[in-house]
Amino acid sequence: MNTKITFYGGVNEVGGNKILITDGDTRILLDFGASFTLRDKFYSTPFLSPKSGLDLIKLGILPDLKGAYLFDESDPNIDAVFLSHSHTDHAAHISFLKRSIPIYCGETTATILNALSDVRPTSIEFNLEGVRFKTFRTGDKIKVGSIEVIPIHVDHSVPGSYGFIIHTSSGTIIYTGDFRWHGSKPELTEDLVSASAGERVEALICENTNMTEVEVSSESDVMFKVNSLVSNTPKLVLTEFACADIDRLRSFHEVALRNGRMLAVSLKQAYLLHKLESDPHLNVPKITDGAILIFQREKKRYFRWEQEIMNLGEPISPREISEMQDKIILYMSFFDLSWLVDINPSPGSCYILSASEPFDEEMEIDFKRLLNWLEYYGLPQYHVHVSGHIMPFHLRKFLEIVKPKKVFPIHGTYIKLFKKFVEDLKSEVIIPEKEKDYDV
Repeated sequence: MNTKITFYGGVNEVGGNKILITDGDTRILLDFGASFTLRDKFYSTPFLSPKSGLDLIKLGILPDLKGAYLFDESDPNIDAVFLSHSHTDHAAHISFLKRSIPIYCGETTATILNALSDVRPTSIEFNLEGVRFKTFRTGDKIKVGSIEVIPIHVDHSVPGSYGFIIHTSSGTIIYTGDFRWHGSKPELTEDLVSASAGERVEALICENTNMTEVEVSSESDVMFKVNSLVSNTPKLVLTEFACADIDRLRSFHEVALRNGRMLAVSLKQAYLLHKLESDPHLNVPKITDGAILIFQREKKRYFRWEQEIMNLGEPISPREISEMQDKIILYMSFFDLSWLVDINPSPGSCYILSASEPFDEEMEIDFKRLLNWLEYYGLPQYHVHVSGHIMPFHLRKFLEIVKPKKVFPIHGTYIKLFKKFVEDLKSEVIIPEKEKDYDV
């Protein structure tokens, strides 16, 4: 039986992963994420948004996969989807899939996606109504037709991330998803490396995001630098980082405790923390621990989920923050910057951007406008971050250990650089083309 790999996204771009594995009559998808690169060529939320999934197919933002979509009356032609993690560039476009297609993911990924579905405005691009997740844990063996998938956890900038060992009729495929070996839990990635090393790997599908401007850092480095900044800041500390980056939130929470401050988070973050706090593997800060406040933006009407979380935690208003600036680290998204008028940061305050600059998988920052706000209020901007993606020398080490026959690098824009970086190894590096079939 002939096994084929077809890439419908993630080719020469960061994100938008959509990979089809065909093994005889069995067809599974690895991730089904939104492509920021393609979407931003045509749309700008909220003023210019797609009207339907058919529009996205016509523009090439969604692949033309017969039997995959809700708006397609054909019988389902996809047997299962396996999500590596919850970032929108890997998971958001499951919204368009037929609800009869099973969506497999980690338990934490399901929790995060359901929580984000609760807090986001209804949109055709992220609508999980009717989606039922089938959850797995590391080491489970999931049989779909002639394919067996074994999820193995990895470290990434969002909890509940996985790589996959995929047994097919033509041999073993490894899919790394997004991963790193330098984060707070390198032992998770080591488990994928060890499990993969025991396989005879015909094809490796790996991310190669970090090939230029690589910043070598760790989460402990981030905490040390943030602590140094906060301890030397006499007034308000403002920050932004990816909402679901629990490692980063944990770091800022710890720094707040060390410096006699409280961490004020957004309603969205507080709701996500509340949903994740029952997971014994995550050790997330509790919104009731006394060191976390909930930034309550003043509005006439609150959604049900907002009211729920404010009743559980301790809200703090912009006026209250203004009156106790030396006691607060305030998470403030780009879209909340207008509240600076009410907070009126005192001289001696600062802003810490703790995400990829100026764009991150879960954040959209109009960087010029951000700088205008910071300049107006005299807020110096510090950039303190550690990447969620694997370092080049770690990726090379992974290839040396696993020894795949073929390597398909995706989720990156410097694929030729990557190919030359590892060309002395025995693996054949194939630069994938979109919608082209590759034999395993």
